[in-house]
Amino acid sequence: MEFSAKQIAEYINGIIIGDENAKVHTFAKIEEGIPGALSFLSNPKYTHYIYDTKSSIVLVNNDFCPEHEINTTLIKVENAYESLAKLMTLYEQSVPKKKGTSPLASIAGNAKIGKDVYIGPFASIEEGAEIGDNVYIHPHATIGSNVKIGSNTILYPNVTIYHDCRIGSNCILHAGAVVGADGFGFAPSPEGYEKIPQIGIVIIEDNVEVGANTCIDRATMGATVIHKGVKLDNLIQVAHNVEIGSHTVMASQGGVAGSAKIGEWCMFGGQVGIAGHIKIGDHVTVGAQSGIPGNTKSGETLMGYPAIDPKQFARSAAIYKKLPEMYTELGRLQKEMEELKKRLNK
Repeated sequence: MEFSAKQIAEYINGIIIGDENAKVHTFAKIEEGIPGALSFLSNPKYTHYIYDTKSSIVLVNNDFCPEHEINTTLIKVENAYESLAKLMTLYEQSVPKKKGTSPLASIAGNAKIGKDVYIGPFASIEEGAEIGDNVYIHPHATIGSNVKIGSNTILYPNVTIYHDCRIGSNCILHAGAVVGADGFGFAPSPEGYEKIPQIGIVIIEDNVEVGANTCIDRATMGATVIHKGVKLDNLIQVAHNVEIGSHTVMASQGGVAGSAKIGEWCMFGGQVGIAGHIKIGDHVTVGAQSGIPGNTKSGETLMGYPAIDPKQFARSAAIYKKLPEMYTELGRLQKEMEELKKRLNK
Protein backbone atom coordinates (compact mmCIF):
# COMPACT_ATOMS: atom_id res chain seq x y z
CA MET A 1 0.00 0.00 0.00
CA GLU A 2 1.38 3.39 -1.05
CA PHE A 3 0.74 6.86 0.37
CA SER A 4 1.80 10.32 -0.81
CA ALA A 5 3.21 13.09 1.36
CA LYS A 6 -0.02 15.05 0.75
CA GLN A 7 -2.20 12.19 2.02
CA ILE A 8 0.00 11.68 5.08
CA ALA A 9 0.09 15.38 5.93
CA GLU A 10 -3.70 15.62 5.72
CA TYR A 11 -4.09 12.64 8.04
CA ILE A 12 -1.72 13.93 10.74
CA ASN A 13 -2.30 17.68 10.23
CA GLY A 14 1.27 18.27 9.07
CA ILE A 15 2.98 20.88 6.91
CA ILE A 16 4.91 19.65 3.86
CA ILE A 17 8.37 21.01 3.09
CA GLY A 18 9.32 19.59 -0.30
CA ASP A 19 7.51 17.36 -2.81
CA GLU A 20 3.86 16.74 -1.85
CA ASN A 21 3.75 13.89 -4.40
CA ALA A 22 6.61 11.93 -2.77
CA LYS A 23 5.36 8.42 -2.06
CA VAL A 24 6.17 5.82 0.60
CA HIS A 25 5.18 2.21 1.12
CA THR A 26 7.21 1.21 4.19
CA PHE A 27 8.86 2.50 7.38
CA ALA A 28 12.56 2.77 8.22
CA LYS A 29 14.80 4.26 10.89
CA ILE A 30 16.29 7.54 9.69
CA GLU A 31 19.84 6.12 9.72
CA GLU A 32 18.69 3.12 7.64
CA GLY A 33 16.45 5.01 5.24
CA ILE A 34 15.72 3.71 1.74
CA PRO A 35 13.73 5.17 -1.17
CA GLY A 36 10.02 4.67 -0.57
CA ALA A 37 10.40 4.66 3.23
CA LEU A 38 8.92 6.96 5.86
CA SER A 39 11.21 7.92 8.77
CA PHE A 40 10.99 10.31 11.70
CA LEU A 41 13.27 12.59 13.71
CA SER A 42 12.50 13.51 17.31
CA ASN A 43 15.77 12.88 19.18
CA PRO A 44 18.38 15.61 18.53
CA LYS A 45 21.14 12.97 18.68
CA TYR A 46 19.97 11.69 15.29
CA THR A 47 19.74 15.08 13.55
CA HIS A 48 22.89 14.54 11.47
CA TYR A 49 21.26 11.56 9.72
CA ILE A 50 18.57 13.72 8.13
CA TYR A 51 21.06 15.31 5.71
CA ASP A 52 22.05 11.95 4.18
CA THR A 53 19.01 9.74 4.70
CA LYS A 54 17.61 8.01 1.63
CA SER A 55 14.07 7.94 3.05
CA SER A 56 11.54 9.63 0.81
CA ILE A 57 9.66 11.36 3.66
CA VAL A 58 10.75 12.29 7.20
CA LEU A 59 8.46 13.46 9.99
CA VAL A 60 10.00 16.24 12.09
CA ASN A 61 8.81 18.47 14.93
CA ASN A 62 7.55 21.96 14.10
CA ASP A 63 10.60 23.60 15.69
CA PHE A 64 13.10 21.74 13.48
CA CYS A 65 15.27 24.11 11.42
CA PRO A 66 17.79 22.46 9.05
CA GLU A 67 21.35 23.77 9.04
CA HIS A 68 22.23 22.24 5.67
CA GLU A 69 20.46 21.30 2.47
CA ILE A 70 18.01 18.39 2.77
CA ASN A 71 17.11 16.14 -0.16
CA THR A 72 14.14 14.37 1.38
CA THR A 73 10.59 15.67 1.83
CA LEU A 74 9.78 16.84 5.36
CA ILE A 75 6.42 16.85 7.10
CA LYS A 76 6.38 19.12 10.14
CA VAL A 77 4.06 18.11 12.97
CA GLU A 78 3.47 18.93 16.63
CA ASN A 79 5.09 15.68 17.79
CA ALA A 80 6.93 13.49 15.26
CA TYR A 81 7.01 10.41 17.49
CA GLU A 82 3.27 10.50 18.21
CA SER A 83 2.48 11.10 14.55
CA LEU A 84 4.61 8.11 13.57
CA ALA A 85 2.73 5.94 16.06
CA LYS A 86 -0.56 7.11 14.55
CA LEU A 87 0.60 6.23 11.04
CA MET A 88 1.97 2.84 12.09
CA THR A 89 -1.35 2.04 13.77
CA LEU A 90 -3.15 2.92 10.53
CA TYR A 91 -0.73 0.72 8.58
CA GLU A 92 -1.22 -2.20 10.96
CA GLN A 93 -4.99 -1.91 10.74
CA SER A 94 -4.80 -2.07 6.95
CA VAL A 95 -3.03 -5.46 7.00
CA PRO A 96 -5.56 -8.28 6.50
CA LYS A 97 -6.06 -10.36 9.66
CA LYS A 98 -6.82 -14.03 10.03
CA LYS A 99 -10.28 -15.10 11.11
CA GLY A 100 -11.94 -18.37 11.92
CA THR A 101 -11.10 -21.30 14.14
CA SER A 102 -8.43 -23.86 13.39
CA PRO A 103 -9.66 -27.46 13.46
CA LEU A 104 -6.65 -28.19 15.68
CA ALA A 105 -7.89 -25.85 18.43
CA SER A 106 -9.52 -27.29 21.55
CA ILE A 107 -12.70 -25.46 22.61
CA ALA A 108 -15.03 -26.58 25.39
CA GLY A 109 -18.63 -27.09 24.35
CA ASN A 110 -20.00 -24.48 26.76
CA ALA A 111 -17.42 -21.79 26.00
CA LYS A 112 -18.89 -18.61 24.51
CA ILE A 113 -17.08 -17.26 21.48
CA GLY A 114 -17.84 -13.79 20.06
CA LYS A 115 -17.99 -12.61 16.44
CA ASP A 116 -15.01 -12.47 14.07
CA VAL A 117 -12.67 -14.27 16.50
CA TYR A 118 -9.49 -15.96 15.31
CA ILE A 119 -8.39 -19.08 17.22
CA GLY A 120 -5.12 -20.60 16.04
CA PRO A 121 -3.89 -24.21 16.01
CA PHE A 122 -3.48 -25.92 19.40
CA ALA A 123 -5.06 -23.05 21.30
CA SER A 124 -7.12 -24.29 24.26
CA ILE A 125 -10.29 -22.70 25.63
CA GLU A 126 -11.71 -24.45 28.68
CA GLU A 127 -15.19 -24.77 30.19
CA GLY A 128 -17.23 -21.65 30.83
CA ALA A 129 -14.79 -19.24 29.18
CA GLU A 130 -16.22 -16.19 27.47
CA ILE A 131 -14.40 -14.59 24.52
CA GLY A 132 -15.48 -11.18 23.17
CA ASP A 133 -15.74 -10.03 19.57
CA ASN A 134 -12.67 -9.60 17.34
CA VAL A 135 -10.36 -11.38 19.78
CA TYR A 136 -7.19 -12.81 18.28
CA ILE A 137 -5.93 -16.00 19.95
CA HIS A 138 -2.62 -17.23 18.54
CA PRO A 139 -1.45 -20.86 18.50
CA HIS A 140 -0.80 -22.65 21.80
CA ALA A 141 -2.51 -20.00 23.93
CA THR A 142 -4.33 -21.50 26.92
CA ILE A 143 -7.48 -19.95 28.39
CA GLY A 144 -8.62 -21.54 31.62
CA SER A 145 -12.11 -22.29 32.84
CA ASN A 146 -14.50 -19.36 33.44
CA VAL A 147 -12.01 -16.81 32.09
CA LYS A 148 -13.62 -13.70 30.56
CA ILE A 149 -11.90 -11.76 27.77
CA GLY A 150 -13.21 -8.48 26.32
CA SER A 151 -13.40 -7.44 22.68
CA ASN A 152 -10.43 -6.69 20.39
CA THR A 153 -7.88 -8.30 22.69
CA ILE A 154 -4.85 -10.14 21.29
CA LEU A 155 -3.25 -13.18 22.92
CA TYR A 156 0.07 -14.13 21.32
CA PRO A 157 1.48 -17.69 21.25
CA ASN A 158 1.86 -19.56 24.54
CA VAL A 159 -0.01 -17.01 26.63
CA THR A 160 -1.57 -18.74 29.63
CA ILE A 161 -4.56 -17.37 31.51
CA TYR A 162 -5.50 -19.38 34.58
CA HIS A 163 -9.07 -20.10 35.65
CA ASP A 164 -11.53 -17.33 36.60
CA CYS A 165 -9.29 -14.41 35.62
CA ARG A 166 -10.67 -11.35 33.81
CA ILE A 167 -9.08 -9.63 30.82
CA GLY A 168 -10.55 -6.39 29.45
CA SER A 169 -11.02 -5.07 25.93
CA ASN A 170 -8.25 -3.82 23.61
CA CYS A 171 -5.54 -5.59 25.58
CA ILE A 172 -2.37 -7.18 24.19
CA LEU A 173 -0.68 -10.11 25.95
CA HIS A 174 2.63 -11.04 24.36
CA ALA A 175 4.11 -14.50 23.97
CA GLY A 176 4.66 -16.49 27.14
CA ALA A 177 2.82 -14.12 29.46
CA VAL A 178 1.21 -15.89 32.43
CA VAL A 179 -1.83 -14.42 34.15
CA GLY A 180 -3.20 -16.02 37.32
CA ALA A 181 -0.48 -18.42 38.45
CA ASP A 182 -0.42 -18.95 42.21
CA GLY A 183 0.94 -16.19 44.39
CA PHE A 184 4.05 -17.04 46.43
CA GLY A 185 2.29 -17.99 49.64
CA PHE A 186 3.74 -20.49 52.11
CA ALA A 187 3.44 -20.89 55.88
CA PRO A 188 6.48 -22.25 57.80
CA SER A 189 5.89 -25.42 59.81
CA PRO A 190 8.14 -27.93 61.64
CA GLU A 191 8.06 -30.13 58.53
CA GLY A 192 8.89 -27.33 56.08
CA TYR A 193 6.67 -24.89 54.23
CA GLU A 194 2.96 -25.48 53.87
CA LYS A 195 1.32 -24.06 50.76
CA ILE A 196 -1.40 -21.47 51.33
CA PRO A 197 -4.16 -21.88 48.70
CA GLN A 198 -4.39 -18.90 46.38
CA ILE A 199 -8.13 -18.56 45.81
CA GLY A 200 -8.25 -15.04 44.34
CA ILE A 201 -8.09 -13.94 40.72
CA VAL A 202 -6.38 -11.43 38.41
CA ILE A 203 -8.33 -8.55 36.88
CA ILE A 204 -6.79 -6.76 33.91
CA GLU A 205 -8.78 -3.75 32.76
CA ASP A 206 -9.06 -2.27 29.24
CA ASN A 207 -6.15 -1.09 27.05
CA VAL A 208 -3.45 -2.91 29.01
CA GLU A 209 -0.35 -4.35 27.32
CA VAL A 210 1.61 -7.16 28.97
CA GLY A 211 5.10 -8.01 27.69
CA ALA A 212 6.56 -11.39 26.79
CA ASN A 213 7.15 -13.78 29.71
CA THR A 214 5.71 -11.35 32.24
CA CYS A 215 3.91 -13.01 35.15
CA ILE A 216 0.94 -11.59 37.05
CA ASP A 217 0.07 -13.76 40.06
CA ARG A 218 -3.46 -14.39 41.30
CA ALA A 219 -4.45 -13.00 44.69
CA THR A 220 -4.44 -15.05 47.86
CA MET A 221 -7.96 -13.65 48.37
CA GLY A 222 -9.70 -10.97 46.33
CA ALA A 223 -7.89 -9.80 43.20
CA THR A 224 -4.58 -8.67 41.78
CA VAL A 225 -5.65 -5.64 39.73
CA ILE A 226 -4.01 -4.04 36.70
CA HIS A 227 -6.00 -0.91 35.94
CA LYS A 228 -6.76 0.55 32.51
CA GLY A 229 -3.97 1.75 30.25
CA VAL A 230 -1.10 0.09 32.13
CA LYS A 231 1.88 -0.98 30.01
CA LEU A 232 4.15 -3.73 31.35
CA ASP A 233 7.37 -4.63 29.54
CA ASN A 234 8.86 -8.11 29.15
CA LEU A 235 10.02 -10.23 32.10
CA ILE A 236 8.17 -8.43 34.89
CA GLN A 237 6.93 -10.15 38.05
CA VAL A 238 3.74 -8.82 39.63
CA ALA A 239 3.00 -10.65 42.88
CA HIS A 240 -0.28 -11.55 44.55
CA ASN A 241 -2.74 -8.82 45.60
CA VAL A 242 -0.74 -6.06 43.90
CA GLU A 243 -2.68 -3.12 42.47
CA ILE A 244 -1.21 -1.03 39.65
CA GLY A 245 -2.92 2.29 38.90
CA SER A 246 -4.13 3.48 35.51
CA HIS A 247 -1.58 4.39 32.83
CA THR A 248 1.46 3.36 34.84
CA VAL A 249 4.36 1.98 32.78
CA MET A 250 7.10 -0.43 33.89
CA ALA A 251 10.24 -1.36 31.96
CA SER A 252 11.64 -4.88 31.79
CA GLN A 253 12.81 -7.10 34.67
CA GLY A 254 10.97 -5.14 37.34
CA GLY A 255 9.52 -6.88 40.36
CA VAL A 256 6.57 -5.90 42.54
CA ALA A 257 6.20 -7.78 45.84
CA GLY A 258 2.88 -8.84 47.31
CA SER A 259 0.14 -6.37 48.26
CA ALA A 260 2.02 -3.28 47.00
CA LYS A 261 -0.29 -0.50 45.81
CA ILE A 262 1.02 1.62 42.93
CA GLY A 263 -0.64 4.87 41.85
CA GLU A 264 -1.61 6.27 38.46
CA TRP A 265 0.72 7.56 35.73
CA CYS A 266 3.88 6.25 37.40
CA MET A 267 7.03 5.41 35.42
CA PHE A 268 9.50 2.71 36.47
CA GLY A 269 12.83 2.01 34.76
CA GLY A 270 14.23 -1.46 34.16
CA GLN A 271 15.00 -3.78 37.08
CA VAL A 272 13.21 -1.65 39.67
CA GLY A 273 12.29 -3.61 42.80
CA ILE A 274 9.24 -2.64 44.87
CA ALA A 275 8.80 -4.01 48.39
CA GLY A 276 5.57 -5.60 49.51
CA HIS A 277 2.75 -3.96 51.49
CA ILE A 278 3.78 -0.41 50.58
CA LYS A 279 1.93 2.41 48.83
CA ILE A 280 3.37 4.43 45.95
CA GLY A 281 1.63 7.68 45.04
CA ASP A 282 0.57 8.98 41.64
CA HIS A 283 3.01 10.37 39.03
CA VAL A 284 6.07 8.81 40.69
CA THR A 285 9.16 8.31 38.50
CA VAL A 286 11.83 5.77 39.46
CA GLY A 287 15.20 5.28 37.72
CA ALA A 288 16.50 1.92 36.55
CA GLN A 289 17.79 -0.64 39.09
CA SER A 290 16.31 1.29 42.01
CA GLY A 291 14.81 -0.30 45.09
CA ILE A 292 11.75 1.11 46.85
CA PRO A 293 11.52 -0.24 50.42
CA GLY A 294 8.79 2.06 51.75
CA ASN A 295 5.88 4.37 50.94
CA THR A 296 6.43 7.23 48.49
CA LYS A 297 4.53 10.48 48.02
CA SER A 298 2.89 11.49 44.76
CA GLY A 299 5.07 13.33 42.28
CA GLU A 300 8.42 12.09 43.62
CA THR A 301 11.37 11.27 41.36
CA LEU A 302 13.68 8.62 42.83
CA MET A 303 16.83 6.64 42.04
CA GLY A 304 19.15 4.22 43.81
CA TYR A 305 18.80 1.72 46.62
CA PRO A 306 17.18 2.66 48.81
CA ALA A 307 15.66 5.05 46.28
CA ILE A 308 16.43 8.72 47.00
CA ASP A 309 16.44 12.03 45.14
CA PRO A 310 18.43 11.56 41.87
CA LYS A 311 20.75 14.48 42.60
CA GLN A 312 21.59 13.06 46.01
CA PHE A 313 22.13 9.67 44.43
CA ALA A 314 24.50 11.15 41.81
CA ARG A 315 26.56 12.88 44.51
CA SER A 316 26.63 9.69 46.57
CA ALA A 317 27.73 7.67 43.53
CA ALA A 318 30.57 10.10 42.92
CA ILE A 319 31.75 9.64 46.52
CA TYR A 320 31.38 5.87 46.29
CA LYS A 321 34.04 5.73 43.55
CA LYS A 322 36.47 7.48 45.88
CA LEU A 323 35.86 5.25 48.91
CA PRO A 324 39.07 3.13 48.56
CA GLU A 325 41.25 6.27 48.59
CA MET A 326 39.17 7.78 51.39
CA TYR A 327 39.53 4.58 53.42
CA THR A 328 43.32 4.65 52.99
CA GLU A 329 43.45 8.33 53.95
CA LEU A 330 41.26 7.71 57.00
CA GLY A 331 43.61 4.95 58.15
CA ARG A 332 46.59 7.28 57.80
CA LEU A 333 44.82 10.02 59.78
CA GLN A 334 43.91 7.54 62.53
CA LYS A 335 47.58 6.55 62.89
CA GLU A 336 48.60 10.20 63.12
CA MET A 337 45.96 10.81 65.78
CA GLU A 338 47.23 7.87 67.81
CA GLU A 339 50.80 9.18 67.61
CA LEU A 340 49.68 12.65 68.69
CA LYS A 341 47.77 11.22 71.65
CA LYS A 342 50.85 9.30 72.78
CA ARG A 343 53.01 12.42 72.61
CA LEU A 344 50.44 14.48 74.53
CA ASN A 345 50.15 11.80 77.23
CA LYS A 346 53.93 11.94 77.78
